[in-house]
Amino acid sequence: MSPIRDPDRAARLARVLMSDLAVYAHDELRIGLEKDDLFDRLGPELEQAAIYYFSHVDPDLAGRERLFNHAVVDVLVRRHGGRATASW
Repeated sequence: MSPIRDPDRAARLARVLMSDLAVYAHDELRIGLEKDDLFDRLGPELEQAAIYYFSHVDPDLAGRERLFNHAVVDVLVRRHGGRATASW
């Protein structure tokens, strides 16, 4: 399979990975948001998703890191951030 070169497809892959992570680690996501340690708590899972994403997206695609990071915030934090936390 050839690497993803289209930014829309790369963004879609990142969002799918984060959506899958949110389903798979729902309880850890909730606790991480409540205790404000989300990135520490889900570090290994986020690392695994990043490895998969970067191995499938063309390294020459401008902004590929931004697309992945945006999906992390948009899907994990914004979508599930309606909980009471120490941060907000």
